Amino acid sequence: MNLKDWREPIPTFYKIDKERRYVLTTGTGLVTKEEVLTVQDQMSNDPEFDPGLSQVADFSGLKDTDVTLADVQMFARRDSFSIHSRRAIIVTGDVAFGFAKVFELCRQLCGASGIRVFRDADEAFDWIASANAASASRQTKSTAAESSP
Repeated sequence: MNLKDWREPIPTFYKIDKERRYVLTTGTGLVTKEEVLTVQDQMSNDPEFDPGLSQVADFSGLKDTDVTLADVQMFARRDSFSIHSRRAIIVTGDVAFGFAKVFELCRQLCGASGIRVFRDADEAFDWIASANAASASRQTKSTAAESSP
C-alpha cells in the first residue's frame, strides 16, 4: 500500500462513542452492498457495541452505490440496534433520502419509532444529543432514588 492509498477516505466505517452513548456510521464516495453488510457484521460483533446506543448514520458524502431497495429492506431486517434506539440518518441527495425513508419505514414495521432522516448534520447531532442528555438525566435520577433511604 502506498501513502496515497492510505490517505484515501474510507467508504464505510463506524465508531462507538461510549461517553456520548452513540455510534457514528459513515458512508462516503461509492458505498457497496458488501461494505454495508461488513460494517453491520463488524459492529454487531464488536464487544463495545450495545444495541441500546443511539446512532448517527452520515451518508452526506455518498456519491454512488450499488445498493437496491431490496438491499435496504434486508439491512433493516438484520439491523442490530434496539427498536428503542434513537437513530439519525444524514443524507443530501434525493435518492439517498428515499432509501433512508424506506429504511425508516422498514424499521417502523419492526416496532422502531426513533428514526429520523435529516439533510442537516447539525440538526441530526442536536436531536441525538437531546435524547442522550434526557436519558442520562433519567439514569442519574434513578440512581439517586435507589440510593435514598
